[in-house]
Amino acid sequence: MACGQRASQRRRNPEQRRCVSDPWQNGPVRTSVVQFPAQTDSPANLLTIRTFVHRAADAGSRLVVLPEGAMHDFGPPEYPLGPAAESLSGAFVTALSGFASQHRLTIVAGMFESSGDPTRPYNTLVVVDASGELVASYRKAHLYDSFGYSESDRLLRGDAEPVTVKLDGITLGLLTCYDLRFPEFARAVIDAGADTLVVPAAWVRGPLKEDHWVTLLRARAIENTAYVIAAAQNGKQYCGCSMVVDPMGVAVAGLGEQEGIATAEVEPERITEVRRRNPSLSNRRLHPAS
Repeated sequence: MACGQRASQRRRNPEQRRCVSDPWQNGPVRTSVVQFPAQTDSPANLLTIRTFVHRAADAGSRLVVLPEGAMHDFGPPEYPLGPAAESLSGAFVTALSGFASQHRLTIVAGMFESSGDPTRPYNTLVVVDASGELVASYRKAHLYDSFGYSESDRLLRGDAEPVTVKLDGITLGLLTCYDLRFPEFARAVIDAGADTLVVPAAWVRGPLKEDHWVTLLRARAIENTAYVIAAAQNGKQYCGCSMVVDPMGVAVAGLGEQEGIATAEVEPERITEVRRRNPSLSNRRLHPAS
């Protein structure tokens, strides 16, 4: 690893925000998105995650993306999330490290991270690599204060700071759910070096909400000529529709409403090809024009 610290050292520091792993290869990265309805029961969710990671490994995946709240669901609006929160050295990340090292793959997953406020944790993504190292974490910057809901009443927002992670021949950039509605943030992540956006989510059902989800995933892919890897919760509360979208906006793998796993190849050569045909990133002009 190029990060300079072992996992045990990182986990003692909850402010560790990002770290980059060494490339393993430059060919296609087989990727699995996992879709399931998390419970307000962290040990039960870990059993589900273990099963899906095993299935992804059997499919030959190098990257497994789990939904937002994979550790523990949000529950109803009055449900307290503070008691469910864990540190980055807690049981959830420790278990992910074991799964990742056992199967030699990288896992991205959503959790509630303990903060200085006992009632309001962070909504955090963690990235654990194939050696079991916690190589990055990202605290959700845009909290879902919309459509009649106030996520900021229950959670603390993180800094709007791009977090990227190198994996094989691609660079992942981390977004969480509602972040998807802010194209300027996705572009900042791309400008930080990402060519693949990873979007774990618990996208709440509602009139036209599923259409927004699919449209925005494709838009972020097209406008940034990047892959978008989106893993969402499903069930009664959430819309599902997890998918992998290529840099031309084509969904190359996906799930509808059902629990399951979808697998696709994320191809560095496809990114290069699309960016050569559609050089919109290099053609853009900013205001004021320079």
